[in-house]
Amino acid sequence: MKYSKIKLAQEAIKHKGFLQKIPAIYRMFKYWRAGEYKLKITDIILPALALLYVISPIDLIPDFVLGIGALDDLALLAMAIPMLMKEVDKFLLWESQRGNPKITDAEIVD
Repeated sequence: MKYSKIKLAQEAIKHKGFLQKIPAIYRMFKYWRAGEYKLKITDIILPALALLYVISPIDLIPDFVLGIGALDDLALLAMAIPMLMKEVDKFLLWESQRGNPKITDAEIVD
């Protein structure tokens, strides 16, 4: 089965509410750039590089290699999207505590 990069990206964004969290991702970067929200640089760079690699025409394993051509793209998406979602969940918790100081304890569930 041959996958295109567009099809891989469509499959990746179906990850547990990814589309609904895009505004939160934007807000997270906005607060980070303003210096209000602390974020490790690796939590920004790794997902960004992975997404750039997926949309880039340059691959370690060319896409035309049947069966394994899309594996490098899938592996990076499988790593980057959950990493980004975990950080967004932490940000949403931070944002809710910032707006409502009555929240004292919460748990992030995968």
